Amino acid sequence: MNRIAGRFARVEPRRRVKRLVLGLLSDLPRKNCWTIAEWGGESTPNAMHHLLSRAKWDADAVRDDVRGYVVEHLHDERAVLVVDETGDVKKGVGTVGVQRQYTGTAGRVENVQVAVYMVYAGRRGHAAVDRELYVPRSWTSDPGRCRTAGLGEDTVFATKPELAARMVARFLDAGHRAAWVAGDEVYGGNPKLRNVLEERGTGYVLAVACSHEAATGAGKFRADTLAKKVPERGWQKLSAGAGAKGHRYYDWAVIDLADPRPGSWQVLIRRNRSSGELAYYRCYSPTSVPLAELVRVAGSRWRVEEFFQSGKGLAALDEHQVRRYASWSRWVTLAMLAHAFLAVVRADEHDRQPIPNDLIPLTCNEIQRLFIILVVKPTHDAAHRLSWSDWRRRHQARSKASHYQRQAADA
Repeated sequence: MNRIAGRFARVEPRRRVKRLVLGLLSDLPRKNCWTIAEWGGESTPNAMHHLLSRAKWDADAVRDDVRGYVVEHLHDERAVLVVDETGDVKKGVGTVGVQRQYTGTAGRVENVQVAVYMVYAGRRGHAAVDRELYVPRSWTSDPGRCRTAGLGEDTVFATKPELAARMVARFLDAGHRAAWVAGDEVYGGNPKLRNVLEERGTGYVLAVACSHEAATGAGKFRADTLAKKVPERGWQKLSAGAGAKGHRYYDWAVIDLADPRPGSWQVLIRRNRSSGELAYYRCYSPTSVPLAELVRVAGSRWRVEEFFQSGKGLAALDEHQVRRYASWSRWVTLAMLAHAFLAVVRADEHDRQPIPNDLIPLTCNEIQRLFIILVVKPTHDAAHRLSWSDWRRRHQARSKASHYQRQAADA
């Protein structure tokens, strides 16, 4: 909290943001301004709402602090920047960026708000270092709607790969280094993103569709056609990283591509050893690297899925109940900070002392549980709890009366 304290000019929001971050790390079954305010000892949620909506502080500056914190503590010369999007199911049409669209979170078309995140993945751990809200064309074509949600009237549509390129550029322009970028087919199939990374000299291993075409010395072929040309001796069994049930072994093959520019271009192919299912990656590196390195980067892509799971489960990344852009950016940035704290403590604990053979290493879940129980668990008397019960019922009564009055006026 000392790292971001200078972003708040007054002591009240500085103290309140600390309570909010602790609330995000708490064991509350549901986390929003109401529940966190009660948990933190506030008399009403009004001040928490003010912190997220009207208080004067720069969420992007705090995001930069989070990025610096993560890189400083999880630094790795071979780090991978993993980009991916996630959808949060929302009701209504007023929440910024929301529209009916497919989301892997629900596995179907839903009313969702989508954001693209970038995760710094290194040997010591991983955490998110940037975020961008995906604003659909249905919003950018309606300046009034953008203005109501706190977006500028001049907001222009940007694809998810364009948002990813924007975040990578911010990371590199801040003076940080990352050897690689990884992402799924949404990003690998975008030539503009690949060109941006190549111009910056940043290697990538990006998934592509089976129909993706690439030029080899023998001509231009689809990725699935190239896979059929690989002889059986051309496949190597390599691990894509350790999972919960052991190493994730696949068969891998790599095919060099024809390109006159300096650097190394390949198509990487992964084959499931049980089902034979194939996956394809477009690869670039400033200098030639061994197959094992490409496989390591491809395997790092799953770190972003782990972040989504723990960021949402431990730090309430998706539980924001806000409508305007400023409030969204503030909530998710503080959730990223909360998760980064857990990731850094986990890395430091692993380095500080050897792990007994009969214990697994400390996880972010266990660190959160111990931190809240042993360090910051708040205790409030019955009067505080009863006061909150009265406040909730009074607020709900006002809301009910307002709804009935509006209904009567429209009748």
